[in-house]
Amino acid sequence: MLPVVDPETVVATAVPPSPLRLTRLRTVGTPRILTVDDYEPLAKQVLPADVFDYYAGGAGDEWTLAENRRAFEDWVIRPRMLTGAWPADPSSEILGTPIAFPVLVAPWAYQKRAHPEGELATARAAARAGTVMVVSSTAFEYLEDVAGASDGPKWWQLYVFTDRGMTVDMLHRVHAAGFGAVCLTVDFPDVGLRHRDTRNGFQIAIGLRSNELTYAPDLTWDDLAWIREAAPVPLLVKGLLTAEDARIAVDAGVDAIVASNHGGRQLDSVRAPVTVLPEIVEAVDGRIPVLVDGGFRRGTDVFKALALGAGAVLVGRPACWGLAAAGEDGVADVLRILRAELENTMVLAGTRSVAEITGTNVERA
Repeated sequence: MLPVVDPETVVATAVPPSPLRLTRLRTVGTPRILTVDDYEPLAKQVLPADVFDYYAGGAGDEWTLAENRRAFEDWVIRPRMLTGAWPADPSSEILGTPIAFPVLVAPWAYQKRAHPEGELATARAAARAGTVMVVSSTAFEYLEDVAGASDGPKWWQLYVFTDRGMTVDMLHRVHAAGFGAVCLTVDFPDVGLRHRDTRNGFQIAIGLRSNELTYAPDLTWDDLAWIREAAPVPLLVKGLLTAEDARIAVDAGVDAIVASNHGGRQLDSVRAPVTVLPEIVEAVDGRIPVLVDGGFRRGTDVFKALALGAGAVLVGRPACWGLAAAGEDGVADVLRILRAELENTMVLAGTRSVAEITGTNVERA
């Protein structure tokens, strides 16, 4: 077994065993990894049950968690023929940063519980894939190490602590370390009712009111000003689900929006981000990019979101399962699979570039 890294970070009942070797998974008998979903059962094999449930679970009855996946069934692709769309070029740009394909690694917490190298491995994998890693505030104690783990672009996901001075100090470090943007998560005034964690007795180390470091529950749009001042880089707001909030965000001067319901982990009975994406894109009216996360597992999912107006998508759990199962190589392989599936979809749908993917390429099922 591998040693536990930073065991005080999360209370867990067991130590995860060594991740599986990716080469063995690929070469022994019938290939076991064809889609990103193939990584989830492999991750479940190596993670303690309560840690797996922490990553996998949602809030309440987990209706929204399931809806995030089901909602892609509401849209179908309208392929065009004889367009000469080969080879497909999935490269793109987001907030001035070139990316090899429009899939970013979403922020997710406590990655060292999935693999001893945690965020460092994920950062290297994202750089190998040519995309952006968004790093969770839960890595604040070693954010400089994450920044230096690769030369790939990184953004900082921000939770504002009740100790605003500590938050400002963290943002100064983020700016000095070279993070290219700050992604403010706004859907966490309180933790969602995550019954799997309650039943397992699983506790997170920071963020809750029972912890020494708590997340501020009383943020308003006025807080954007001091956040920008502390880290003068592009500012995204993550966690919006309505056109009304999207318009406020634009008027407040944010640089991009992430349509998100926190992976179904906060408020149950809300719509999937891909469902609200069209109304948010319409409200923004091209003034700033709109990104989206929640339930993305296939290249066809990514294609649908791009056709609905997203500038890029973010994936969290797939990267988690890849990291748990095979470390850096697992995350890199998850991103490889998504890129290959997106390229395949683009060719078969008749779109050579990301810019050619438009609303005419999808319709309601």
